[in-house]
Amino acid sequence: IRQYTPEGTINAFKTHLPRLEKMGVDILWVMPVQPISVKNRKGPLGSYYSIQDYTAINPNFGTEEDFKALVDEAHERNMLVILDWVANHTGFDHAWTEKAGYHTTDSTGNIIWPAGTDWTDVADLNYDNEAMRQDMIDEMQWWITEMNIDGFRCDVAGEVPNDFWSAAIDSLQKEKDVFMLAEWDEPKMHDAGFHMTYGWGPHHWMNETAKGNY
Repeated sequence: IRQYTPEGTINAFKTHLPRLEKMGVDILWVMPVQPISVKNRKGPLGSYYSIQDYTAINPNFGTEEDFKALVDEAHERNMLVILDWVANHTGFDHAWTEKAGYHTTDSTGNIIWPAGTDWTDVADLNYDNEAMRQDMIDEMQWWITEMNIDGFRCDVAGEVPNDFWSAAIDSLQKEKDVFMLAEWDEPKMHDAGFHMTYGWGPHHWMNETAKGNY
């Protein structure tokens, strides 16, 4: 939303739906539209993937009513809407950081960012915590029941336990026949119920071939 128009708003993007429909676009993948955390933010605007509140709209983009109107019009034009979902981590000022055991901590009890990354603006979630798992499913369901979206593109899906995805997808499918795309390239994601996964391997092979690195 932020980069699509000079205004960077949901309503400004919505004016492009007629043009996209004429182009034959029938699925809209929307990057995270939630508020972006301020604590440990990278740069003045921050990353979409540092979520401050899973069930809210970034006020810089618009309102819940604006987003719902976007989805409604997309559906009227026979388009589906999937939302980028960040299940591996939250921002450091998400309310869950105040809940015991919801995030991964170091030996001194401090919440840490995902191991092996430079994602210093996000707090790693602890999937050993059953309460957190259920809260995550509830937050995903909110977008189905309240915003009427049609599915999710799940960020770094393979870093989240597969049994969580199995439970989450089963729960979501009871609400609506949703489409699930995993940003990962292992067959196990399909075992969990994802309809599509990424093909990072062929992507990199083709890039190298185009460079002449046979």
